[in-house]
Amino acid sequence: MTAEVTDATGANRYEARVGDSLAGFADYLRTPELIAFVHTEVEPAYEGQGIGGALVRRSLDDAREAGLRVLAVCPFYSGWIARHPEYADLLYQNRSKVAD
Repeated sequence: MTAEVTDATGANRYEARVGDSLAGFADYLRTPELIAFVHTEVEPAYEGQGIGGALVRRSLDDAREAGLRVLAVCPFYSGWIARHPEYADLLYQNRSKVAD
């Protein structure tokens, strides 16, 4: 199954559509330096068909292209990135240090 994934910036989410049907979405919060993925849903009729993975891959590829760090608040995103280490370099790392 092929889903078309687009960034619905007005809704602050990526959407996956199969034909005219919304198959899934990934909500995000974005700053100039960071994008936080906070919630992902796939419609039951489309579960197990790669919709979630298509959402994550497209959104992370877009983040890389835009030079954004990624905060994977959503468990689906964090689990997907753990299984695809080629995207781990995008993860936000808090580099602040506490003075001794």
